[in-house]
Amino acid sequence: MTENQSIAERCRDANCDLVRLLFVTQSGAIRAHAVDASKVETAVEDGVTLSQLVQTYNALGVRDKDGRFDAAGEVRLCPDSETFRALPYAERTGAMLCDVETLDGDPWTVDPRSSLRAFVERLRADGLAPEVAFESEFHLFETDDDGTVRNVDERGAYLTKSTRETHETVLATIDALKAQDVAVEKYYPEYAAGKHEIVTGHAPGVRAADEHVLLRETVDSVARDHGYRATFLPKPFDHATNGCHVHLSLWDETNRFHDEDEGLSRTARQFVAGVLDHAPGLVALTAPTVNSYARLRPQLGATAFVCWGRGNREALVRVPATGQSDDPEATRVEFRAADNTANPYLALLGLLAAGYDGIERELAPPESVSIDPGTLSAAARRERDIDRLPRTLGAALDALEGDEVLRDALGADLFETYLGVKRSHWKAFTDSAVSWERERLRDVY
Repeated sequence: MTENQSIAERCRDANCDLVRLLFVTQSGAIRAHAVDASKVETAVEDGVTLSQLVQTYNALGVRDKDGRFDAAGEVRLCPDSETFRALPYAERTGAMLCDVETLDGDPWTVDPRSSLRAFVERLRADGLAPEVAFESEFHLFETDDDGTVRNVDERGAYLTKSTRETHETVLATIDALKAQDVAVEKYYPEYAAGKHEIVTGHAPGVRAADEHVLLRETVDSVARDHGYRATFLPKPFDHATNGCHVHLSLWDETNRFHDEDEGLSRTARQFVAGVLDHAPGLVALTAPTVNSYARLRPQLGATAFVCWGRGNREALVRVPATGQSDDPEATRVEFRAADNTANPYLALLGLLAAGYDGIERELAPPESVSIDPGTLSAAARRERDIDRLPRTLGAALDALEGDEVLRDALGADLFETYLGVKRSHWKAFTDSAVSWERERLRDVY
C-alpha cells in the first residue's frame, strides 16, 4: 500500500469487499456501519448518514430520553482513509476509524474523536505533542451450554503455566495486531486466573486511541475464532480486575517530561499536579461505568487514592522505572484509574486537559508516595493530603459536573451529552438496586 493509492485500490489489493466504519459513542461501546467496497470512495468523500441518537445510548443500550437529541437529527460518519486496515480476523473485510461531522461538513461538537484531535493540535502548537500508549488487560473465558462461565486457566499469578492453555490464541492476536500496523512490545499472563495483558507501543495522540479501538476489536474477534470469549470489564469476576493504564509523555524535539538531573522534569511534575487536582471529575471519563468502581478500591492493584509515586502501583499516577540501557527519553507517567469501558478519545482528552491545566497554572505536586496508601491510617492520609477517589460513578459525575476545566476542554455540547448518557447509566443502576434490595428484604422479613 502506498500513500498515493486510492481507498478503492487499497480495498482491491487487500481483497476487501466490505469496510467497517468504526466509531465510539459516549457509552464507550465500539459501533460500526459497513459499506461495500464499491461505495467506499463515496463514503470517504461524502460521509455516511447517521442518526444523532446513536451518541445518546448508555452502556446498557438504553437511550437517554432526557437528552438533547431526538429522532429528527442527522449527522455524517466520515471515515479517515489514513486509518484503513484490512482485518486479518474478518474475511474480505477492512476497517476505518471515523469522525462525525454535521450535514454542513463542520466537526460535530459532540464527536469525541475530532474533539480530541482539536485539543491535541492545541498542545502541539504549544510544543507539547503527546505520545501515548493504552495498556489493556482482559480475561479469556468459556461459557458452557448451560451458561456456566469458566476461566480458561485457573492458575494466574504470572505463572508460565498460565501461558500454555491460550498460547495459540495469544499468538494469533499478536499476529493480527501486527498485521494492522499496531506495534506489540510484550505479552504476559496477569495476576488473576484467565487474565492477560498485551502491551502495545506508544503512538501520537489520536492514533493511540485509534489503535486501542483496534486492539479491543481484535482481542474479542480472535478469542471467538478460537472458541473463547474475551471481556475487558473492570471487575468481571470475583478476585479479578481489568484496567487500562495510560502511559503518556509530551514532546517537542525532545521528551519534555525528562530532565537529565532530576529524571522527571518540572513540566512533568506540573502535569502530574494537574491530573491530581482534577482527579475526582477526571475518573468520570476514565472509569465511566458502575462496574468501574468495584475495581477502584484499596489494595486491588488498581488505585483508590489521589497520589503519585515512583514505581507505586497503588498510586493514581505512577512514574515507571526506566532501565539502565533505556533511552532517557523513555521517561513517562502512567495514569492507573482508567479501564476499557471508557471512550478512549474522551479519556485521553480529559487526561491531557487536566495535565495541561497543571502546566498552565504551574502547579506543584504534593510529596510523592513510596508506600501503598491503603496501609496508612486515615489520619496519616489526611496529613499528607491523600484523598480517596470517588467511590461511585454518581459521585464521580457530580465532581465532573463541577469541573470547569474539563467542561471547557470537552466543549459544552459534548460535556452535557456525556453527562446525560452517564447519568442515565447511573440511574438505571440505582433503580435496579432498589428493586434488588426490596426482593432481598422480602426474603429476610
